[in-house]
Amino acid sequence: MSAPQNIIGLVYDYDQTLSPTYMQDDVMFPHFGIKPEPFWKKCQALVAGEGYDNELAYLKVLLDYLSLDRPTNAQLRALGAGLRFFPGVPEIFGELERVLTPAHRAMDIRLEHYIVSSGLKVLIDGSRLAPFMTAVFGCEFAEDAEGRITFPKRVISHTQKTQYLFRINKGLTAPSQDVNDHMPAHLRRIPFPNMIYLGDGPTDVPCFTVVRQYGGQAIAVYNSQDAGRGSFRKCYQLSTHANRVKHIAPSDFRPGSHLRFLLEEMITEVADRMLAQQKAEMAEQVVGAPRH
Repeated sequence: MSAPQNIIGLVYDYDQTLSPTYMQDDVMFPHFGIKPEPFWKKCQALVAGEGYDNELAYLKVLLDYLSLDRPTNAQLRALGAGLRFFPGVPEIFGELERVLTPAHRAMDIRLEHYIVSSGLKVLIDGSRLAPFMTAVFGCEFAEDAEGRITFPKRVISHTQKTQYLFRINKGLTAPSQDVNDHMPAHLRRIPFPNMIYLGDGPTDVPCFTVVRQYGGQAIAVYNSQDAGRGSFRKCYQLSTHANRVKHIAPSDFRPGSHLRFLLEEMITEVADRMLAQQKAEMAEQVVGAPRH
């Protein structure tokens, strides 16, 4: 027996993809009085001087800064309510449902949204994005007996993010489930051809590569308000010279934008293909009545 495979999965990076700023700069640093420039310099020193992974470096420095009075995860979650996004977010997550036609809905074709981030999951969980997400994957802190954050219990680097694409693909989203378990293609919940990935730059290259390699779609987004054009140049390089993505677009998620047109067309294309496939499978199972 095969899985229905009637879900279109939209997977998003967070920092500089859904938001113009890093989530730590946006809500944590102002709240705790941390100056961004020396903070990130300390992180870079750990990476360059002591061989830390980027994500472990920022988590260590964050814990060092908060060592005198560490917050609880509940307090961090409350900060997530202040996260800011690009235009059209989070409204787009509800509006994209309108792309599906009655014929698509009759076959139970639907959308699901996921975030895979090297930032802090707890901040996204407390944000206006959370109600629209099927699952959010990000770095997490364990808590001590008093509920205060103590040590990273989950770290997601830009290369490890691909693991979560396979979790979404197989429907194994719980940390306790082994994503390496073999699963035949017909049992996978969201095949890669039914997946669309949005990211903003080189740290998304592993995800861009995996999604495209297995037949899905990928879009690199850039901040058109970046006067230095660094955001655009990253995407231009990924598309024109590195061939990591076919499509780049400004990070404007509002109706009528270039990005919105791309997403709506991709969703329609995948939904139409799924509909045609379901109709063909149903037709194969129909046994004609005897005729005299």
